[in-house]
Amino acid sequence: MPELPDIAAYITALEPRILGEPIEHIRLASAFLLRTVEPSIASVEGRRVRELRRIGKRICIGVKDDLWLVLHLMIAGRLHWRTAGAKLAGRNQLAAFDFAKGSLVLTEAGAKRRASLYVLKGEESLRAIDPGGIDVFASDLESFQGALTAENRTLKRALTDPRIVSGIGNAYSDEILHAAQLSPITLTRKLAPAEWDRFFTATRSTLQRWIGKLQNDAREKFPQKVTAFREDMAVHGRYGEPCPRCGEKIQRIRYADNETNYCARCQTGGKVLADRSLSRLLVIMV
Repeated sequence: MPELPDIAAYITALEPRILGEPIEHIRLASAFLLRTVEPSIASVEGRRVRELRRIGKRICIGVKDDLWLVLHLMIAGRLHWRTAGAKLAGRNQLAAFDFAKGSLVLTEAGAKRRASLYVLKGEESLRAIDPGGIDVFASDLESFQGALTAENRTLKRALTDPRIVSGIGNAYSDEILHAAQLSPITLTRKLAPAEWDRFFTATRSTLQRWIGKLQNDAREKFPQKVTAFREDMAVHGRYGEPCPRCGEKIQRIRYADNETNYCARCQTGGKVLADRSLSRLLVIMV
C-alpha cells in the first residue's frame, strides 16, 4: 500500500502537471470505484485544479468551489501519467482524469477492487474522512507519546493505525522500528523515556529520508514503480538477508497477507518471534 512517502512523491509529480490546469474529462471504467453520488463527478469537469493535499494515505485534488476528488489507492492502486486521451484498456485500468497535457490513469492490480474515489464538497467533508492520526512532523515528543499510549498496543500496531498516526503502514513501520532498535511487539506503555526519544527521532528521520528520496525521484520522472519493497530498505521485505547494522539474518512474523520484518539481534535481544499467535497483535488497519 502506498504510504506517506509514496503519496508525497505522487503529489510532487502531479503538481507541475495538473496544478492550475482544468480537468477536461473524467472517465470511469469501473462502477465500483466511485463511492459518492453528490456532488456528481460531472460537476468537477471543466474546473481548474487549485490544490493538492494528503490526508492519511489519500490524495486530495481540490478544484474551484471547494470541490475535491479524493483517491485512496489502498493496497494495489497506482497512478500513471499517460499521453492525453490515453485509452483505458484492460480490466486493471479503472479511471482516467484527462488534462490538456496528459491523462492521469488509475490502475489496480489483482481481482479485488479496494481503491476508491470520492467527490466531496468543503473542508468539513474532508475532515470527515480523515481517520484522525497525528502528523509526526507537526508533533513534538510529548504529543507523539500521548497519542501512542492512549491505548496499550504493540509498537507495530500503534504505528500502523491511521487513527493514531497518519500515513504509516507495514513497510515504513518496519523501517522505523529497526532504526529505533525496538521490538515490533513491545507495548507502547512499556517504553522507557530514552526509548521514547529514540522512537520519536527514528520515526521522523526515517520518514523524512524516504520522503526526500522519493520526491527527488518524482521531480525527474513520474513515479512508475511504487512498491512496499525498496532496494535501500533495511529490513522490510528482506527476510533471510543480512541486517545492514549487525549482519544477522532478517526475521519475520507472517499474518494474513502481510509480514513484519525485524532483526532479532538489533531489536528483540536475540529472540526470534516465531509464535504465530503474535500475528493478532500486528493486524494493520487501513
